[in-house]
Amino acid sequence: MHYAVIDTNVLVSAALKWDSVPGRIILCTFQGSICPLLNESIFREYREVLLRPKFHLTPSLADDLLAALQTHAIWINAPAVPIELPDPKDRVFYEVLMESRKSCDALLVTGNIKHFPLEEYILTPREMLNRLI
Repeated sequence: MHYAVIDTNVLVSAALKWDSVPGRIILCTFQGSICPLLNESIFREYREVLLRPKFHLTPSLADDLLAALQTHAIWINAPAVPIELPDPKDRVFYEVLMESRKSCDALLVTGNIKHFPLEEYILTPREMLNRLI
């Protein structure tokens, strides 16, 4: 099993098109080959972004998706990490990643790879999928 912090852009891409690389990543969480690592801030952001009108996702679809994800998740209490990122909202994902890496080989899966430090444990969805096959 792989432990991964999943960036919101991956989740939204999956919800919009299940037959895609991000869709396969999220399906892997439901099948147990990826264990999502979350905290309250990440979970709130997931819901907030999924419900943006431009995505045309219903609240029940968003809630069902989040409930399924939550069922397989490990919740992480992550302290602040002193790092400057291009998008300050990405910081929480990095904090959960770094706290998780203290106890497992956690990964971060993001479509915005340039927003994070260049590290072998920060992957695009395609790179994550390649690790699974």
